[in-house]
Amino acid sequence: MNPLEDYFRNLNRRQFFGRTAQSLTAGLGATALSSILGQGQGQGQVRGREAPHFAPKAKRVIYLHMMGGPSQLDLFDYKPKLREAKGQDLRKMPEIYQNQRITGMTSGQKDLPLVPSMFEFTKHPNRQDGMWVSELYPHTAKIVDEACFIRTMHTEAINHEPGVCFLQTGSQNPGRPSIGAWLSYGLGRMNQDLPSFVVLISQGFGNMQTLSERLWGSGFLPSEHQGVRFRGGPNPVLFLENPPGVSRQDRRQMLDAVAELNEREFQRTLDPEVRTRIAQAETAFRMQMSVPELADLSDEDPKTLEMYGPDVQKPGTFAANCLLARRLAERDVRFIQLYHRGWDAHGNLPREIRGQTKATDQAQAALVLDLKRRGLLDDTIVIWGGEFGRTVYCQGRFSETTYGRDHHPRCFTMWLAGGGIQPGIVHGETDDFGYNVKTDGVHVHDLHATLLHLLGVDHERLTYKFQGRRFRLTDVHGELVHPILA
Repeated sequence: MNPLEDYFRNLNRRQFFGRTAQSLTAGLGATALSSILGQGQGQGQVRGREAPHFAPKAKRVIYLHMMGGPSQLDLFDYKPKLREAKGQDLRKMPEIYQNQRITGMTSGQKDLPLVPSMFEFTKHPNRQDGMWVSELYPHTAKIVDEACFIRTMHTEAINHEPGVCFLQTGSQNPGRPSIGAWLSYGLGRMNQDLPSFVVLISQGFGNMQTLSERLWGSGFLPSEHQGVRFRGGPNPVLFLENPPGVSRQDRRQMLDAVAELNEREFQRTLDPEVRTRIAQAETAFRMQMSVPELADLSDEDPKTLEMYGPDVQKPGTFAANCLLARRLAERDVRFIQLYHRGWDAHGNLPREIRGQTKATDQAQAALVLDLKRRGLLDDTIVIWGGEFGRTVYCQGRFSETTYGRDHHPRCFTMWLAGGGIQPGIVHGETDDFGYNVKTDGVHVHDLHATLLHLLGVDHERLTYKFQGRRFRLTDVHGELVHPILA
């Protein structure tokens, strides 16, 4: 927001509180006034909140981001005709290639040989004609009737940093608020004892791309809306315990004193970030109690732990993070972001993708089923996908036992399940080689617009004025994908 506008906005608020307080009886007090205005502690009020605009289908999101770009051709987009065209040069198929942009890693190759997947696919029953799933994902294949598979996602980014940034913030350029921050700003908290936006990261088995904290940052929104990263070790948040000799009552008194000093500083400067510091200190105080309880799995029954697989009790694994995501969803955390790294398979894709799918398959399927049996899937959206897909042609040397695939933004697969999503369907179709969108393409902005809609937010109305312009997650784009809505 423009600093001058922000100053006058806070100045007017202070004058309003002061004048209104004078007209109230002494017994009402500042706390009651705050409650009357809907800004009391525990109300989940957020400065500038503009939503919900209509009745939501979902309250929260669990976003499983597969960092690096999974190969849709080896997982979900079955292309039997590729076997007949194996080894042919894509450049000699102008109707398919269309002289499209490719990365510098393969633009200098003499030819671009088509390479079919070496993995077997099986058609699994869903509410349509069925969904083809690779042998690499046997557990995920069991939830195809709960999910909507979008085969025709496409993006403008062709490299990782801008690609992930685009999926997470709606812009390839850094500096914009992440989708979790937008939702925290627009909808507020549902649980005052935990952050509204939590980030979990697990390490995979392939090429690791760098993860930047700006991907879960608040950008130009107030910093209270940025994501809070939980660590992968036995202690998700460090320094939760009070130092020796400091009681919880001592900590409370200290925070009250610091809050009073910060409030005086706010009255002097009218800087909204001062109020943010007060709010974050309060959240940290509550997390001293809520986080240890959250991380304690002793109340999970053995059958539930078995559902998520053998790694579920190893902190920092994808399985452990999926279970933690369900526990966060139970506690009404608004946006839960999981990053699983290692999907950037330029060289030995068959070896790397086996490790990646083994690490993710059982846990992600268990997450959906666990949410469903607890009644949480009805109002929780689960999203799975990477920043783009992989090419139908081979990067580097091709052999019968190994191959690599380059980045492919033209069409890739994502799946969604839960609140307001049409279950058991496949949306969109790619061409016979999985290189272009054939029907029903879905752009990144369309996905964002649809997600916000399911959460009760009109993507054109959730805006924030910054440097003289009103920004939104979908910029000036985005159309609802009506066929995937229940």
